[in-house]
Amino acid sequence: MAAPLAIAHLVMLADATQRADSRRHLAALLNDHHVSAPDDSTTHLRVDLGAFRLRWELHTEFVTWTFTVRLRDDEFAGHRLPSAVEAVSQEWLAHLPGQCLSSLDVWVLPGTRSATDTWRPQLLREDALLGSAVANHQAQVFTDFVIHPNGSSRFLVYADDLPPRRLGRLVQRLLEIETYRMAGMLGLPAARAAGAALSSAEGDLAEIALAIRSAQRQEEPKLLDRLTRLAAHVESQYATTHSRFSASSAYFELMDQRIAQINEVPLEGLQTIGEFIERRVTPARKTCEWAARRQDALSGRVSRVSNLLRTRVEIEQQQSSQALLEALNQRQDLQLKLQATVEGLSVAAITYYIVGLVGYLAKGGQSIGWPLSVESTTALAIPIVGLSVWLSLRRLHRSMFRH
Repeated sequence: MAAPLAIAHLVMLADATQRADSRRHLAALLNDHHVSAPDDSTTHLRVDLGAFRLRWELHTEFVTWTFTVRLRDDEFAGHRLPSAVEAVSQEWLAHLPGQCLSSLDVWVLPGTRSATDTWRPQLLREDALLGSAVANHQAQVFTDFVIHPNGSSRFLVYADDLPPRRLGRLVQRLLEIETYRMAGMLGLPAARAAGAALSSAEGDLAEIALAIRSAQRQEEPKLLDRLTRLAAHVESQYATTHSRFSASSAYFELMDQRIAQINEVPLEGLQTIGEFIERRVTPARKTCEWAARRQDALSGRVSRVSNLLRTRVEIEQQQSSQALLEALNQRQDLQLKLQATVEGLSVAAITYYIVGLVGYLAKGGQSIGWPLSVESTTALAIPIVGLSVWLSLRRLHRSMFRH
C-alpha cells in the first residue's frame, strides 16, 4: 500500500446459507465490472475494479469485504476525507448478505501528525482520542473507537516513511484487531444467558443434594430422576455454548497477537490502542471465561452427586439382595427339614412293602420246607429291611452332598 488511501472494511456475520449468498453477491459485482467470478472453492479474492480495489475473504463465521480507494490531491488536502464505500454501488452494498458485525473506515495518509491539522477533529472525537507510534516509530495510528453517523468506526494512519509492504501489513493488522475484537465479543451474550441458566441449575442441584441427606429409600428413585434430568439440561447447555466460548477465546488470542505485532509506543497525553482494548474488552473476556469454567464446575458437581446417589442406591439394592438370599436360605433349610421328615415316612413305607414281599416268600417257602412260620419270618425281616433301607438312603445323601 502507498498513501494516501481510503479503506472501508465490512465484517458480515453469516451462516452457511448467507456465506453461499455472499459468493453469489460477489459474482454479481464482478459481472457488472466484466470480471469473471471465482469458482466455488475460492475463499479469498483480491481484484482491481477500477474505481476501487476489493478484497473478499470467506471465514468460518463471517465474510469480510475490504474496499480500497486512492485519494486525489484535492481530497487529501480538503477538510473532509471521503469513505471508500462512496465509490461502491450503494444499492449493491445495501444487499450484502448477513448481519453487520463491524464497519470500519481507515485513512492512510503520508507524513506524520501535525499540530496544524484542521480537519482531524472532524474525523475523530477529541475527548475520546487515543493513538500511538507503531512499527518502530515509523508510523502513527489514531482512533476513538466511536461509532460515527455513517455507522462505522474510524482509524487514521500516518504512514511517514513506512515501506509499502510494511504499511500493508500494518493496515491488515489494524483491520484484524477490530474484526477479532468484535468476533470475540459474540461470546458475551451467550455468557450472560448461560449465567442465568447456571444459577437456576446450581439452585436445583443444591436442593437435590440437601434432599439426598434425609431421603428415605422410597424417595431415592424420584431424586435420581430429577438429578438425571438436571444433568441432561446442564450437558445440553454446555454443548450449545462450548463452541461459542472456545471461538471467543481463540478470537481474543488472535487480537492480542495482532496488538503485539504492531509494536505500539505511547504518545504523550494519549492512551494506546492496546491499553484501551485491554481495559474495555477484559471484563467481557473474563465473563466468557468465567461462564465456561462455571459450566465445567457445575457439570463435575452434578456428576459427583449422581455418583453419590447411585452408590447409595446400589448399596441399598445389595442389602435388599442379601436379605432376599437370607430368606431363600431359610426356606431351603425348611425344605430340608420337611424333606427329612418325608424321608422318615419313606423308610417306613418302603420297609412295609418289602416286608410284605418277604411274607409272600415265606408262604411259598413253607411248601418246600421253610422251617419258620410266616409271622415269624415277617417279624424278623422288619428290623433288617428297615435298617437296610435307612442305610441306603444315608449313603445316597452322602454321595449327593459330596458332589
